[in-house]
Amino acid sequence: MKRSLFARLSAMMFLEFFVWGAWYTSVAVYMTNNGMENLTHWPFTVNPVAAIVAPFFVGLIADRYFSTEKVLGTLHLLGGVFMFFAPFAVNSPVVFILLLLAYNLCYMPTMSLANTLAFHNMTDQEQEFPYIRVSGTVGWIVAGLVVSFGLGAFVGQGIRPEATALPLYLTAGVSVLFGLYSFTLPHTPPPAAGEEVSIRSIAGVDALKKLGSTSFYVFLVSSLLISIPLAAYYNFTQVYLGVAGFEQIAAVQTIGQMSEVLFMLLMPFFFARFGVKWMLGVGMGAWVLRYGLFALGAPDVVTWMIIGGIALHGICYDFFFVTGQIYVDKKATADIRGQGQGLIVLVTYGVGMLIGAQVAGQVYNSFLGTQDALTLSQWYDFWWIPAIFAAGVMLLFLVFFNDQVVEEEEEEAEVSPFAAG
Repeated sequence: MKRSLFARLSAMMFLEFFVWGAWYTSVAVYMTNNGMENLTHWPFTVNPVAAIVAPFFVGLIADRYFSTEKVLGTLHLLGGVFMFFAPFAVNSPVVFILLLLAYNLCYMPTMSLANTLAFHNMTDQEQEFPYIRVSGTVGWIVAGLVVSFGLGAFVGQGIRPEATALPLYLTAGVSVLFGLYSFTLPHTPPPAAGEEVSIRSIAGVDALKKLGSTSFYVFLVSSLLISIPLAAYYNFTQVYLGVAGFEQIAAVQTIGQMSEVLFMLLMPFFFARFGVKWMLGVGMGAWVLRYGLFALGAPDVVTWMIIGGIALHGICYDFFFVTGQIYVDKKATADIRGQGQGLIVLVTYGVGMLIGAQVAGQVYNSFLGTQDALTLSQWYDFWWIPAIFAAGVMLLFLVFFNDQVVEEEEEEAEVSPFAAG
């Protein structure tokens, strides 16, 4: 791949995740600061709703009728407009949340579109994609640092940038710039032009039938269930950090993405020693440990426990989600590989996160009562709930998952953690 093309695709991936990280790790703080403390689970509800809708939009329209770079650019331009107007509706919670829904309906399809554009313009996906995709994680990290430190120059002393509308405006502005940039990306024709439309294939039903086995169903159910406590992490970690006295909230959360980069690079080493089952099991075990550290660190604000819980995000995400993508990729035949990956996204970031956001919100509100925020002792009780839930999912998985075929294949071939995208 030419260096110029590599730089253009890396910039695309950087911006794709920058605009997500700029608002996602601070919106709950902003809402809490503007009288919507009992509604902070809704942004993390509309996001998975959009994730459920996205495969149908991409499969029915974007993949068949329009070039990828044009759809990518148009959606980011529209998303930037919706996000720009969201702060103006801060005193009308329903309108505010609906604008976030509109933004997410524009944004979520662009994740697969960016991958499609990148893959189309590569000659060796397995070797080239990792170095391009890691720019996305860097983009998320930089977004958090910009929000906490860069935007701090525009607010008064003692005011957290995360508590203001600035991260939303940052997202809107960069989305518009990214939209314009997208039209300069290499022409990428619709990959499924002329193919017969099938709702079954778009929804992953055909893939489910072909991949079906007891262990695969256990994996699928476990993936859905483990995504439920994940919603609590994304939604309430930022609020928890604020109560615990952390100032640079968005920046602190980037520690999780930094560890994600580290453990992604170490995954081939661990694969050779643990195999799929125990990689997935260790990933779920890290979720239990993370929430346990959050709980134990709450009453007296034990900083190393809270930071340690965030740093475990690398193991939580890479060992479970990336390993899960590899597991599906290894089981799938070429004709259903894309459907299989779409099915996992639908189950985890769609259905699982949707349920999780609502459950986490209801649990949080039951603790909240008539208060403005949870006390540290209440956070201790709160975090044990996802910890216990994740422990139950882990035990379910370890007892019933036994895919010997895949485990044997792991011993025979070197596995790249990036093979599934």
